[in-house]
Amino acid sequence: MTEGQAAAVGSPAHAPGHAPDSAYAWLRLATILALMTVGSCAMYVVAVVLPAVQAEFGVARSDASLPYTLLMIGFGLGGVVMGRLADRRGVRLVLNIGAIGLGAGFVGAGLSGGIWSFALIHGLLLGACGSACSFAPLVADASLWFVRRRGTAVAIAAAGNYVAGAVWPPIVQHFVTAYGWRQTYIGMGLFCCAAMLLLARGMRARAPALAPLTAATLARAVPSDRPFGLSMGQAQTLLCIAGTACCVAMAMPQVHIVAYCGDLGFGAARGAQMLSLMLGMGIVSRLVSGLICDRIGGLRTLMLGSVLQGLALLLFIPFDSLASLYLVSALFGLFQGGIVPSYAIIVREHFPAAEAGVRVGTVLMFTLFGMALGGWMSGKVFDLSGSYHAAFINGLVWNLLNMAIAALLLWRVARARPRPPSPPSPLPA
Repeated sequence: MTEGQAAAVGSPAHAPGHAPDSAYAWLRLATILALMTVGSCAMYVVAVVLPAVQAEFGVARSDASLPYTLLMIGFGLGGVVMGRLADRRGVRLVLNIGAIGLGAGFVGAGLSGGIWSFALIHGLLLGACGSACSFAPLVADASLWFVRRRGTAVAIAAAGNYVAGAVWPPIVQHFVTAYGWRQTYIGMGLFCCAAMLLLARGMRARAPALAPLTAATLARAVPSDRPFGLSMGQAQTLLCIAGTACCVAMAMPQVHIVAYCGDLGFGAARGAQMLSLMLGMGIVSRLVSGLICDRIGGLRTLMLGSVLQGLALLLFIPFDSLASLYLVSALFGLFQGGIVPSYAIIVREHFPAAEAGVRVGTVLMFTLFGMALGGWMSGKVFDLSGSYHAAFINGLVWNLLNMAIAALLLWRVARARPRPPSPPSPLPA
């Protein structure tokens, strides 16, 4: 239960217009998918234009990675703020803010005169006031409209982030080649603003989950006051560290694959195709992981995704031919797409439902911080070593930290599970 649900307790009764898991809920989920596809474009567009921006501004690779880093920091912090605003004023208002933020951000970045103004615009407008409006608030909104298929619905909503990654890189690369990155940014701003304002009109209805809750319902909504046998703060901290670690590793290929292909002599266009393939397979991964989550739970899904992501990162090191990079990029996308949505399910399974909105938003914020740190760190490791192999190894180390935390939590859950009573000893003859 989100903060909005808790706030509804004791409020005047109202009759929601649509039931959970209804046809309207699925139609709304399709709208959420479209909104996230448009709203998440900035994080992939900046990866495509990274080589062109570095060349025009004459900066090091780590400095050219700063716009992505600031965008992801703004994305994370803004998601918490926009989530609270959506709880209080409705998600449509937040989406309208996002439309204006993306429009102004892309146009402003396209007119920027240096790397610092370019980077700050990405952090403030494209991140905090743009993409942040279309991720955590929409994932939370999807969870409010489903009961039986909540895991699947959250996975489909989160897949919009990867649909954006599959759709936008080749389109943006085409326009960058034909017209330049500045003109491409301005065109993106105009399109995103218009598309999001139009799609937001379909998000007016109030979620049935925001109906008044009884005291009995609230009592059943609290699964445990000691998740994983830890205090609330300890459990939350471990999930935040895990989220940061997995996404530092995840950012290495996603942010630098275009530049990596350029360094290997394959060209930026090939890198953009690999990024598109990687994130296209991520769509499949997120959808499948939602079904898996409904069956084995969020924590086991996290562990599975972490192990497979580490394997894919390892494969990037020895295989750097064009064909093998396409294959490994596809595997990486297929293996890691379900990791981030699993955190939302873990929170819903192990923390009080009344705190789910804040706790999910906090963990997702740290996953975005991990993407920001990973994007910058990989560029810095490249500048220091002159090789992306060292950056892949750095990602593997962070991935191992994520695996260790997932294994620890699984062990604590297994240890806390009640054991069946031992059979009685046979009576002596």
